[in-house]
Parts: sequence; structure tokens; C-alpha cells
Amino acid sequence: MPPLFCINGIGTGINGSEVDCRLGSHAYPVLIRNDMMSYQNDCDKATACQHLSCTGSTIQDVLAGGDHSQVDLFNTTTSSDFALLSIGGNDLGFFDIMNSCIFRFYSIYSGTCEAALERSEAQVAGPEFDQHLRLLIMEILNRVLWEKRPWFTITVTGYARFFNADTPECDDYTLGMWWHGPKLKQDLRMKMNRMVINVNRRLEQAIRTINEAFTEPRVLFVDYDDVFEGHRFCEPGVVELDYLRNETWFFLVGGDDNDGSTMPRKPLPSNAALNDSSHCARTKAHMAIRDRVYQTRRDMDILSTQPLNEEL
Repeated sequence: MPPLFCINGIGTGINGSEVDCRLGSHAYPVLIRNDMMSYQNDCDKATACQHLSCTGSTIQDVLAGGDHSQVDLFNTTTSSDFALLSIGGNDLGFFDIMNSCIFRFYSIYSGTCEAALERSEAQVAGPEFDQHLRLLIMEILNRVLWEKRPWFTITVTGYARFFNADTPECDDYTLGMWWHGPKLKQDLRMKMNRMVINVNRRLEQAIRTINEAFTEPRVLFVDYDDVFEGHRFCEPGVVELDYLRNETWFFLVGGDDNDGSTMPRKPLPSNAALNDSSHCARTKAHMAIRDRVYQTRRDMDILSTQPLNEEL
């Protein structure tokens, strides 16, 4: 059974146990795999998926040689056509920013928002991130013997901005875990959104540089941020915290998961916009992978997949 290698966000749903890595049954690599299975009739060519993601991982955690290396766990005894990778946010201080600026999980011990943003900006501007990302990409490519598999592609997803920063309606609301948590002022929301934009730009630039070393692109960057327009926190007319608003495509701390049953469906059309972040990432990533793999392998009657996973 051909495989797909995944290192990506945890997604929604549960995996039957509350383990540290929190692999969601509705994470987008699983949904992509299910979509592929829905239009593959030959059981011998069914798509297999190695879901190796782990919430909170950094690039260093994924690299070969570590105690919990996802690259080392990648089973290469079966051929793979592509890897799904979601990484970078933890390296660039995502949790520290969300903790210090928004949630304040540790109250006064959470540090200041300004310091967290300054650290993140320094990390985004520094050379280490590009170097580590390139090292990870090359480890994955070398592990699958990419010279013998010219169609093998790594898909890297970006991140979505969390807030609508155009309206003042949210200025007096907070997502903080304690009394007197930080107010969601427009200025703070703009800073948070700018952080996401900067991370996406850095990922895209790093991937462009990596691809320049090859005759054809080996890595695809998928930016799905635009799909979230109208579905962020602090949309007009929404009183936060609104745990019941299904049109918000992020989950609040302590909110319900959308791990309900799903209905079988045909492969998604190119203009589909579904109702949570895993589905949206799945749609964009699926289209990018389809275009890349199908173009390269148009004369071959085989499709296999393999995702790598990191995220938050």
C-alpha cells in the first residue's frame, strides 16, 4: 500500500487517547488521505498515511537523531509520493506570543507581550530558521531517495491570521484565562496578524531559496490565509467569547471540538471553502499536491502519499 508522510497540525477530532502529541482524527493529512481513498478503486493502490505529527514540536524536534525524531520514524520501506509539513510557528515563538499577549496562561509569570513579540521578530529576521528548514527539507528528500523519485513533493502550509483587525467592536473583549486579561484592542490584533503575515513570508522566501537549488521545485508553499476572511475572531457583530459560533474557524481554549461524524463525499471542487481550519488547509494543500503530482506522474497509474507533522 503506497504511503503519505505527514508532519502537520493536530487538527480536530481525537485519536482515541489523550497522548502528548494530540493527533486529531480530522487533521488535514487524514482528510486528504480520505479524499484520495474516495476515488481510488484499486485496493492495491490505496493511499496510506504515516501520521507522525506532534503538537509543540520545533524543527529541531523533527530532525533525524533526536529522541523523538519524526524523520527517523518515517518508514521508507514503502514508496512515497509526497510529504505534508506544517512547521515554523513554534520555532518563531508562536506559543510565547499567544501566551504573553492573549491568553496569559501563567498569569504574571507569562512575561510581557512586547518582549515576546521582540523575540519573535528577531527570530524571523535571523538566519537560523532558513538554515534549519533547509536541513529538514533535505533530510526528508534524502530519506526518500528523491533522485530516484523525481515526482516526490513536500507541501508546507502557512498560517492563518487569527483576528479581524478592522473593527473596534472587539476592543473591550478578552480571551485571557484570568480576570483582567489583555483586551483585544485593534493595535494588538494588528500586531498579532502582522506576526502571522511575517511568518508566512519567511516560510515562502525560505522555500523559494530551497527550490533554487533544484532544476524543478521540490517544495510547495500553501498559503490558505485568504480563505479565512470572515471567519476569524472579532468579526463584526460577534461578541467574544462565542463558543457556539461555527463560522469562527479557530477553536477557543476550553471550547468544544467538532469531532462529530462525517459523511462520505466526493473529491472537493477547486472553489470549495469548508468550515474549519483543517478542512481549509486540506482543500488548498490537496489542490497543490494534485497539480504537482499528477503533472509529474501523468503517465503512471499510481498515487501514494506520506505526511510529516509538527504543529501547535
